[in-house]
Amino acid sequence: MKPPTSLGNRLADALEGSWLMRARPNQLPPPGDWTVWLMVAGRGFGKTRSLAEQANAWASSGAYKRIAIVAATAADCRDVVVEGESGILATAPSWCRPQYEISRRRLVWPNGALAHTFSAEEPERLRGPQHDAAVCDELATWSRPEAWDQLMFGLRLGRQPRVCVATTPRPTRLLRGLLAREGRDVVVTRGTSYENRANLAPGFFDAIVSKYQGTRLGRQELDAELLEDIPGALWTIDMLDRTRRAEAPDLARVVVAIDPAVSTREGSDKTGIIVAGKDERGHGYVLEDLSGRYAPADWARVAVDAYRRHAADRVVAEVNQGGDLVGSTIRMIDANVSYSSVHASRGKFVRAEPVAALFEQSRAHLVGSFPQLEDQLTQFTPDMDRARTGSPDRADSAIWALTELLVDAGPYAGLIEWYRAEAEKAKAGAAA
Repeated sequence: MKPPTSLGNRLADALEGSWLMRARPNQLPPPGDWTVWLMVAGRGFGKTRSLAEQANAWASSGAYKRIAIVAATAADCRDVVVEGESGILATAPSWCRPQYEISRRRLVWPNGALAHTFSAEEPERLRGPQHDAAVCDELATWSRPEAWDQLMFGLRLGRQPRVCVATTPRPTRLLRGLLAREGRDVVVTRGTSYENRANLAPGFFDAIVSKYQGTRLGRQELDAELLEDIPGALWTIDMLDRTRRAEAPDLARVVVAIDPAVSTREGSDKTGIIVAGKDERGHGYVLEDLSGRYAPADWARVAVDAYRRHAADRVVAEVNQGGDLVGSTIRMIDANVSYSSVHASRGKFVRAEPVAALFEQSRAHLVGSFPQLEDQLTQFTPDMDRARTGSPDRADSAIWALTELLVDAGPYAGLIEWYRAEAEKAKAGAAA
């Protein structure tokens, strides 16, 4: 018969397996009188685990009774922060595990502590509720940064309201503003992907790190560097922030632009799909980024759905790669879609310059935040045409959309483009 385990041994076992003993120092909340604990760290650092453990610690202590959980989307909040492998449910201690009431978007701990989930895509839902603590996931990817402001307005319960934020860095105005408050009410923790190597799949380092190590993207996503503007880029961070709008006015025209990818294999370019509109003053607005890795029928369906949802008047698609098949694929989904094709006869940088000028003149705007699109725009340099690092799919689509809406064609432009297209066909036929 196995001898009974003493209370001391049980406590020792529990302590050995606790987060306080297993976590790295920069995964634990800092000491001191802070309002915001900001973790700026690379992919795979363990940011989600830290958020989840902090939420459980606040709730189980009884010191915090109403907690907000905010992520970029409702799916991220549910699938990553709450139900994920490192989420709140998976990391909660057995003696204080919350019940997840999905229909009410809330977690209820045995001691009565509550946590409600929110999507940064719906900042208005944060207007009424009050909280005494919050955890925020991937702040730099929030499409509606005003969600942060609404969260702060509601953080007014308890004696010392606190927020724990975890994000991979992107040079957004919101993140830069928080970093500027370091040393006052914000404490910043920094870390890289390499620190958590022991807990990550070997394939992550073999495939991902070897591919991106030393690149600009790797410096941001792995080393957690907050990168500034690239010399010579057509767009700057400040330009995009200055022209950003919370919502679009009434629009006179809306188009859906597509830059189809030639492959759906892992690692291939994505299909760029951007929705943009123009108002009566001649200002352009990027409304939605639906880009992704799709099979042809899927990207056509996504584009047609956006065309209907926004009551757009045209779908514009680049046909350099797919030719007539691009239009045929769209017609298969909806034969009544107004469609026109565009052919890239000039380099990417030359095509982009007139659109970048519209942003400089404050005649083009982003409605909300589009982190991945903005990354591509702020890396658009004269070397783009010579680079072999993949296509800026989202940026290309945005450029096509705003060109269709706002860039006036010169005299005989249509004839010139037709002549170039025919010349390319003749050249290809002769080569065959």
